[in-house]
This record gives sequence, structure tokens and C-alpha cells, in this order.
Amino acid sequence: MFSEGMTSPGANPLSSSAWRPQPASRGPGAEAGTYAPPRGVAWDAGSVSAGLVTRGAGCPRTMATRVKRRRVAGPAGGGNPDPVAGFLSWCRRVGLELSPKVAVSRQGTVAGYGMVAQESVQPGELLFAVPRAALLSQHTCSISGLLERERGALQSQSGWVPLLLALLHELQAPASPWSPYFALWPELGRLEHPMFWPEEQRRQLLQGTGVPEAVEKDLANIRSEYYSIVLPFMEAHPDLFSPRVRSPELYHQLVALVMAYSFQEPLEEEEDEKEPNSPLMVPAADILNHLANHNANLEYSPNCLRMVATQPIPKGHEIFNTYGQMANWQLIHMYGFVEPYPDNTDDTADIQMVTVREAALQGTKVEAERLLLYERWDFLCKLEMVGEEGAFVIGREEVLTEEELTTTLKVLCMPAEEFREFKDQDGWADDKKEEDSLTITNIPKLKASWRQLLRKSVLLTLQTYATDLKTEQDLLSNKEVYAKLSWREQQALQQSEVCSRWHNSPFREETLRHQ
Repeated sequence: MFSEGMTSPGANPLSSSAWRPQPASRGPGAEAGTYAPPRGVAWDAGSVSAGLVTRGAGCPRTMATRVKRRRVAGPAGGGNPDPVAGFLSWCRRVGLELSPKVAVSRQGTVAGYGMVAQESVQPGELLFAVPRAALLSQHTCSISGLLERERGALQSQSGWVPLLLALLHELQAPASPWSPYFALWPELGRLEHPMFWPEEQRRQLLQGTGVPEAVEKDLANIRSEYYSIVLPFMEAHPDLFSPRVRSPELYHQLVALVMAYSFQEPLEEEEDEKEPNSPLMVPAADILNHLANHNANLEYSPNCLRMVATQPIPKGHEIFNTYGQMANWQLIHMYGFVEPYPDNTDDTADIQMVTVREAALQGTKVEAERLLLYERWDFLCKLEMVGEEGAFVIGREEVLTEEELTTTLKVLCMPAEEFREFKDQDGWADDKKEEDSLTITNIPKLKASWRQLLRKSVLLTLQTYATDLKTEQDLLSNKEVYAKLSWREQQALQQSEVCSRWHNSPFREETLRHQ
């Protein structure tokens, strides 16, 4: 899906407002299926807001083989017998300074190219610095002037079109200064995003996660953006775009690459009202792989971007960045991998807002009760607490969309007389009580009607998954059978098991226990 900006690798350019926001701030109006945010962007209350994520502590080496996204063998352009040597030579020419304590390598990484500590690294040490002139963006490419002049014609929902056109041009330019950088890219034809899976496989393996629906919106946005904006622009400038790059397939692949590898610089606090910054490609930084418990972070300064160690990194250990506070559904959607339970400390479980409405409707007995339920729901929509595309988001210790879910439970469960008074007053002031807190441990203290509605909602959510938790755990524990699964099947199984475990564990067990 395409979405707005991030601050770490991995933006999703082609989907627009249809994105479901990241866990901590998925709100009522958010949808899945707009281009995803670039790496490191934090979500904020139903909208995507840029912000450098600094969570995490340490990265156990034992997790590596299970966690990383797979990088495919071979450079995008091919033909270079030693792409790492060419890239390092290019780094020296452009002033991209790598610490002597780190190395770009395939050895000692979980998969493909990565960055490894050659000596012990302490927190705060600079790993490398990328001068802004070495960044690849719509402002630094060789057709930056044209892109700026045509900015109005290149506007789109995703906001990624200028960067994608810059990449299309530079990829086919014989003397592109970024050619050595492109040599370390994954093979574009072998990206593992679900958007490249057959539709039947995507729906079968990712049922209930929301990813198939997000991908469908992405694909529709990609097609629309390519044929309505990108192709006409390239055809108007045939001297800058050769026929071989006028390809919807290549554009599709580049969208996925930008989704997974681009960065988005966060706005300053005083710039919060501005549009998010455009995504950009950051050589060297996009080599690092992701862990929720990462040991490095990208920092922005006026002259350069700096990757700095945040934890002690022993010699021989891989260096991991964070792509943001990403739930597993976002990781598999945008990058094609997940972190197995319980490694992803940022993982969440979702209950679709309309599922809570459906659970409430099941408790109505006569038409008047149904009509009143819909009246309550319409009022929640007016308060912007719920929406047809939104989801309530459950974190490890609390509900991350607490205000929305608390208000929804109050309105749907309160007596009719109280609702009339509430509606007449157009809502009430914040009278939140401690016993209404939606921490996992506080669920038993909630009103019985609230617990009952939550329980029904969780049970309805579990019915959307293709298999149950025990089946998934049996597969995961059988190493011989698991090893025979395809990469896609393994990642989908990990994602589905995490979702089932979350819905079975904190919410369902607590609500069932206290009915």
C-alpha cells in the first residue's frame, strides 16, 4: 500500500490516504492500501506524522536468521563482479564516510548485503555519515530542474511520482553518478512484497490480516498513477526516458523498492502543519536491516545524515536500524517479512471498528434496538471516533487507540436515556475513570457490558483467520514440516500465528475469565 512519509528505510509511495496508519496511531479514518511510509516515520492519531524513532535496546544475534527481510542475490544492474568494492569506491568519491569499525558484507548478516561491526562499537559512535549531495531524490537527480518546473503536473495521492521519475531516469542514464549505488540494490524482479504474490496465494496466506485488501488498493493506485501521470510525462520527454523504462512492470517494482528502501526526513516541531517531506534514497543507510530491538538510528543534520550506534555492538555482530514502530502486518506488507513472536515489541493486534459494530448488532433483539444502535454508531462517526475503514489497535500492554475504543464502548453500552442526554450535550468533557483504563491488566475491572462486547468482537475477529492458533503453533514447532514451506508460507504463518496469539491471549482470555 502507499502511504505518506517515514524517517527510516521503507516508504510506500503509491498508496495515498488509503493507508492504515502505523500501530500507535491508526485512527478512525485511516485505511489500508495507500503507498506506505518511508523508513522511520511515526504515526500520530490517525494520520502519518514524521518522527525519528529511537526505541529499542540491543539486538540478540540469535534472532537474526529468523527476523530479517530476505535480500535477493545479484545487483539490480548486474555486470559488476565486485559491487561492494565499486560502491565503497563511490562512497569515497562522494564523501560518504564509513567508520573503519564497520563493513558492508554478505558474511555475518541474516541475508544478502548488510553491515557488520569489525570492531566493538559503543553507544553514540558514528557508523557512517552521508552528505546530502549523495542522497538521491527529486532535488538531487540530473533532471531536478524539469521535475521542479513540472511539479504541479506531477502531484498525486502518494507524493512519490517525482522520486520515481528520478529513479526511472537515473537507472537508464549511462553516466548516472548513482550507478555504483544501484549495483547493491536487490533484483527488482525478485522482490517478495505481497503485491507480487498471485492474488489467490495472497488471500489464502494472509487472510484476516488486512494485507490483501491493502495490496489491492495499492495495485489500483499504482496503475492509475502510472497511466495518468507517469507515462504521459515520460512520453512528453522521450530524450530523457528510453522505451525500456516506459514499463508498468518496472514502475510497479520501483514503487515496491521505494516502499521498502526509501527514507523520509521528519518535520521540525514548528513545521507540523506542513505537508510531509518527500521520500528520498539514502545510500549506505538502506543497506541496514530492521529489528524492533535495533542497535543503530539515523539522525538528520543540515549537512548530512548520520547513522549512530544506540547500543553496544560486539565485534562480528550485525548492525540493525529501525524502519519505525512497525507491527508485523506492516512489515510483511511493505517489506515481505515479519518478526516472529515475541520478538517484535512493536507488534499489535487489530479489531476492525465495524467488527465491534457487528458484535453490538448481534446483541439486539428487535428493530427498535437495531435502529438505536445505528444511531449510536452514526454519532460516534460524527465525533470522529470510528469509521468504516478504521481499526482499534491493541499493543502489548494497552490499547493504543484508547480514546476511540473507550468512547465506543461507552456509547454502545450505555442505557438509552444516558445516550440521549449524551447526544444532546454533543458529548461530554473528559471524565475518564481509572477503572475504564484499557490496559491489558485492567480488562477484568471493566464493566461487564464492555467486557462482553469486547469478547464478541475478538471472537468475530478470530473467525476471519484461515486457521486457529493450535494449528499454527503445531506447524511452527515441527521444524521438518516448517522447513519445507516456501518463504512466503513461512512469513505468512508467522504473521497469522502472531495475530491469533494476540487475540487469544490478552483480550479474549481476560474477558472470558471474567464473564
